[in-house]
Amino acid sequence: GAALLLLAPEARAEVVPADAARYRADLTRAARVHWGLDAPVATFAAQIHQESRWRATARSPVGAAGLSQFMPATARWMGNVDPALADAQPYNPGWALRALAAYDRWLWERVDARDQCERMAMVLSAYNGGLGWVQRDKALAVRRGLDPLAWFGHVEQVNAGRSASAYRENRGYPRRILHALEPAYVRAGWG
Repeated sequence: GAALLLLAPEARAEVVPADAARYRADLTRAARVHWGLDAPVATFAAQIHQESRWRATARSPVGAAGLSQFMPATARWMGNVDPALADAQPYNPGWALRALAAYDRWLWERVDARDQCERMAMVLSAYNGGLGWVQRDKALAVRRGLDPLAWFGHVEQVNAGRSASAYRENRGYPRRILHALEPAYVRAGWG
């Protein structure tokens, strides 16, 4: 009885899909290109899990494509971030992994936060909904007396104009990746 109760929370924990293993080395290499040896590989793995569940052929109803779910315009623009990405290939896993790490790094360099966790939450929000929205939300947080350098409990609480559904999706995105999925990848040894 007691042993089953102790296992219950772990039984509900997220599981790393078997498909992820085939991309692990490529993701690690791609992440280190833009982030160095201490790249947050488990975070990126969790993000890909959320985006496509490791399906290279994934396509969203709005046109986002591949492992990293890049919209066509963003995929074409990625050559501005990393010249190696100039030929947009969102369905190519190597391209998609490198593009995700490169875009996250580009966003990281454009947001300020109290600590690395708050900053990554803002990066993830920007990846999901756009950097402009994060900047507008931070400005609104200031006007409302909230801390613009803290995502959780502060910036995440305001909505500078997104639709209700886009706001809900965007706020759930960093929480799910950092609080539910990333721990599964850490437990699985992804860093």
